[in-house]
Amino acid sequence: MKIGCPTEVKTREYRVGLTPHAAREAIAHGHEVLVQAGAGTGAGFSDEDYKEAGATIAADAQAVFEAAEMIVKVKEPQPKERAMLRGGQLLFTYLHLAPDPEQTDDLIRSGATCIAYETVTDARGGLPLLAPMSEVAGKLAPQMGAWTLQKANGGRGVLMGGVPGVGPARVAVIGGGVVGTHAARVAAGMGADVTVLDRSLPRLRQLDETFGGVFRTSYASAGNTAELVAGADMVIGAVLVAGAAAPKLVTRAQLSQMKPGAAIVDVAIDQGGCFETSRATTHDDPIYDVDGIMHYCVANMPGAVARTSTIALGNATMPYMLALADKGWRAACAEDPHLTAGLNVHDGRITHRAVAEALGRDFSDPGRLLAG
Repeated sequence: MKIGCPTEVKTREYRVGLTPHAAREAIAHGHEVLVQAGAGTGAGFSDEDYKEAGATIAADAQAVFEAAEMIVKVKEPQPKERAMLRGGQLLFTYLHLAPDPEQTDDLIRSGATCIAYETVTDARGGLPLLAPMSEVAGKLAPQMGAWTLQKANGGRGVLMGGVPGVGPARVAVIGGGVVGTHAARVAAGMGADVTVLDRSLPRLRQLDETFGGVFRTSYASAGNTAELVAGADMVIGAVLVAGAAAPKLVTRAQLSQMKPGAAIVDVAIDQGGCFETSRATTHDDPIYDVDGIMHYCVANMPGAVARTSTIALGNATMPYMLALADKGWRAACAEDPHLTAGLNVHDGRITHRAVAEALGRDFSDPGRLLAG
C-alpha cells in the first residue's frame, strides 16, 4: 500500500503523523511511504531521517494526496486538505466530527473512508489512540492554566503553590479519566489545592486509593460542581464522551459566581468543550475573556510539545496503521471490532452512531458494510 504523510497545516501544529521509525516499519512490511518535505521538522525529524528510513520525500501536499492510498495525519483535515481527498482513499487521523458539521459534510462528499483515532477502542473499554494525547494534554493543562492565571495574561495573579503565609491556588478538575488524573497529579505537584470531580464512585474510590493525600475527590453532582467551580482559581474541563459532543457542565450564569480573573482550561474543546462559553482558540491567540473569566481553549494543546506528542502518538498508532496497510481497511476492521469502532465515515455515510446522533444525521451500521 502507498502510505502518505502530509505536513500538518493547522495553526502552530508541529506534530507529524508518521515518525521515521513508523515509516521504517511500514517499508519493512512491503509498503511505500511518501512524506511531504518538512513534515517532521516541527517534531525534530529531518527529511534526511525519513530518507534513511526508506521513505520518499514529496514536494507538496498535493503530491502526497494524489499518490497515497492511505493518508496518515495528526489533526483533522483542513478545508484545503479535504478538497484533495477522493473516493476509495483511506484517512487515518484524529477527526472529532461531533462538533464539526462542515468537516463531516466534506468527508461525506469526498467518498473517502475515514478512521478516527479518538474512537478506536480496546478490550478494556479504553481509547488507546486518544490516551497518549490525553496524557499529554492533562499534564499540560495546569501548566497552561498557571500561565493564564498570571496577571499579565488577565488572570488573578495567583501562584499555583503559594508561598509561606499565602495559600496555594485552588484547582477543580472536572472528570477523573486519563486527562483529569494527569492534570490533577501535575497541579498537585505544583503545590495547588486540587479536587477532582467525577460521577463514577468506583473511579473516585480508585483515585482516592491511589492518590489519597495528593488531591481530593468529590462526586460531580450539580451542587458540588457549582460550589467547587465558584471557589476555584482554576477549573480544568476533562470530560469526554467518545465520539459525541462534550456535555456542557458549567453555564455562563455560573461564571458570575467565580472569582474575577479565574482561569478555565477546556481540554474537551476538540469535542465542542464542556463549558457553555468555550470556543476553540489557537496557540497564536490562546486566551479570551468572558465576564472576567479567562478561557484557555486551544484545540491542539499537545502540539506545543510536538516531539514528545509525536513519538507518543506514533507508538500507539503504528500497530493499527500497519494492520490497515497489511490487510486493507475492510479485512483489518472485520478482524478487529475495536478498529471498526474508529470507522466514522465511509463512502458518503456516517458509520459511528455517536457522531450521527450528535449531528442529527443518518447512521449506517459499519457491521453491515463489512458484511457486504
